[in-house]
Amino acid sequence: MTSDLSHERVHYLDHLRALAMLAGVLFHAALAYSPLMSGYFPTADRQNSPWVDAVVWGSHLVRMPLFFLITGFFAAWLLERRGAGGLFRQRMRRIALPLVVSWPLVHWALSASTVWAARSVENPSAVLALVRHFTELPDPPPAPLTLAHLWFLYYVLLFTVLHWAFRTLGLARYGERAVRGGAAWVLLALPLSLAPALTTVSAPHPAPESPLPQFWAIAFYGAFYALGAFVHGAPDWLARARALAPGLTVGCGVLYSAFLWRLNAEPPGAAHPSASWTVALLEAFLSVWLTVLCLLAGQRLLQRPSATLQYLARSSYWVYLLHLPILFALQYALMDFELAWPAKLGLAGAGTLALCLLSHHLLVARTPLRRFVG
Repeated sequence: MTSDLSHERVHYLDHLRALAMLAGVLFHAALAYSPLMSGYFPTADRQNSPWVDAVVWGSHLVRMPLFFLITGFFAAWLLERRGAGGLFRQRMRRIALPLVVSWPLVHWALSASTVWAARSVENPSAVLALVRHFTELPDPPPAPLTLAHLWFLYYVLLFTVLHWAFRTLGLARYGERAVRGGAAWVLLALPLSLAPALTTVSAPHPAPESPLPQFWAIAFYGAFYALGAFVHGAPDWLARARALAPGLTVGCGVLYSAFLWRLNAEPPGAAHPSASWTVALLEAFLSVWLTVLCLLAGQRLLQRPSATLQYLARSSYWVYLLHLPILFALQYALMDFELAWPAKLGLAGAGTLALCLLSHHLLVARTPLRRFVG
């Protein structure tokens, strides 16, 4: 890879990361108004709309795969320039330390706001009603220990170790050969290889929040991390994939319509504890194809400098760490208000983003914290 191309790729991937961060805030905010999640999400509101489901699950299928692909790309970039030692030092400072520090704080904040809402909200969600029942017991059980949204950091650390091991043992060469073999082959074979893992969990696939590694998450997200690393080593792969973009776009439109139809027929729950092969294949193909289309669109549209996107890219890590506790607190406070759901969504999303960016400006941008979460 030439230095110019490397600089160009890092530039547009940073911008994609900023937009994916914004999509994450919107996604978590919108779940409160999703009919599909009304019985499962703590901040589920009395109001919901099928239009929310029509939009958010497309975001769900591409947002985290895109994050992992970008992470794999930059991991390969670091390995090339600083070696394994440099990569591990960066991961300890930027991933492991923030995870260890923020995990108990996030767990406490989410638990405290949820318990408060369970006791105070007059129109609770199904989850809040269950929490209220537990808190009224003489000996209430402790809140379940989960990684919440910080599971991403946990898996980045895991994939970093696997990346180093595969590279050290020479096993990465098989993936490198596959990427060099042609874009069409990868875009067909990769989704087919991911579908078995997705049949082991419900659809839409859940967040792997357990502190114990989940096989399906390692297989699914690990594939996107690996694809990012391989794309770094084969800079012409996206150029070859671009010729397939029109077909991928039409295909995604057809497959996403089918995916929404199947979700309506097979909603998550006791009757469908895991995805059927049909739904798993739809998820797999959509995740891969939409992620590649996002890369191609970013490469074409986001190469020019943008002060706004650069600022959002610098603040994206802090926003990621902070947004969920703030969002939950705001949405709990809005549950009893007689407002239309779009107004609640706008207030919660904009309020969360504003508080995160303000705190980044005050606490991170000009302080030593920027070396860790800036």
